[in-house]
Amino acid sequence: MAEARTQVPFKGSPRPTIGIEWEVALVDKVTRDLSNTAAEVFDAVGDLRSPDGTQQVTKELLRNTVELVTGVHDTVGGAVDELRGTMDAVRRAADPLGVDLFCAGTHPFAQWSSQQLTPSPHYDELIERTQWWGRQMLIWGVHVHVGVSHPEKVFPILNSLLLSYPHLLALSASSPMWSGDDTGYASNRALMFQQLPTAGLPFQFENWPQFEGFVHDQLKTGVFEQLGGMHWDIRPAPKWGTIEIRVCDGLSSRAELASVAALIHSLVVDLDRRLEAGETLPTIPPWHVQENKWRAARYGLDAIIITDDKSNERLVTDDLDRLLNQLEPTAKLLGCADELAGVAEIPRHGASYQRQRRVAAETNGDLVAVVDSLVRELDQ
Repeated sequence: MAEARTQVPFKGSPRPTIGIEWEVALVDKVTRDLSNTAAEVFDAVGDLRSPDGTQQVTKELLRNTVELVTGVHDTVGGAVDELRGTMDAVRRAADPLGVDLFCAGTHPFAQWSSQQLTPSPHYDELIERTQWWGRQMLIWGVHVHVGVSHPEKVFPILNSLLLSYPHLLALSASSPMWSGDDTGYASNRALMFQQLPTAGLPFQFENWPQFEGFVHDQLKTGVFEQLGGMHWDIRPAPKWGTIEIRVCDGLSSRAELASVAALIHSLVVDLDRRLEAGETLPTIPPWHVQENKWRAARYGLDAIIITDDKSNERLVTDDLDRLLNQLEPTAKLLGCADELAGVAEIPRHGASYQRQRRVAAETNGDLVAVVDSLVRELDQ
């Protein structure tokens, strides 16, 4: 008997394009607590759209959040320039409301129970199903889409990308604090988000038909009603013809956003070209992927990660140097060599989770000062 499958058409992208989604929080200028004023910000901003028609400012689960979205770009620089313009428009709208913008994986002291939900059938269904865990999702991230030409490329690339999961998480980790406490983790967000039933690490399918079989099973059993309900850390986005990388915590500055986006763009395109050249892309077992995620979330840039299917290990920053050297030619071809070079600056200056802890230590635990520092970083 043939395996039951649901056809999932993959649009395919003729070029290795890039698009970025940047979740940004609204904070009160005085108290530095979160501000549930997204509806007022949206009204003031109006209907902003990119040249290709993409809505540039969109709603999220909570009314303390706006999401900045780019259209389709050929270069990281083009995408980040668009985000700069959109950010300026949102800041102009928020300023008269007594609101500043801030980005990190979590807010240092805000209470989840004080946050208001955005009215939406999709969000209402999510909360009805997930209850307490769904209401706890006081988190922000960055999603990067990279165009892929054919569905049969998707899972070979996706599976191999998981080798670089800990590098991306460690570089972007920005959620050490939760409800006023230091969690001891570099990225509390990564482990918080995976509590949702459709979130977390992706399955490592061998090919697109296997994925279609999975989609059939999930739809038939009501696990999700549409592909958008599949919240994996890395997932196919068939409608756009992309692989969507959702690993990263909220990035606190444009410079860091550009650097990490360049790393992601270069990673996907490098793997795509190696696949086209006939190479069998490297992978590691799911148990190593899971362990690497935990190590990066816990230790950030001090994580010792598993680097191959032979269970060899290495400090993540040492392996990052190797990776950046490998990707440099691809970055030059993509026009993002300068942005990729900026990745090496993150360990030198400290990732966001380290900078937040540094401010807290220097101010005798003043978490308002931590938010102040994050607001300044986003304004740079």
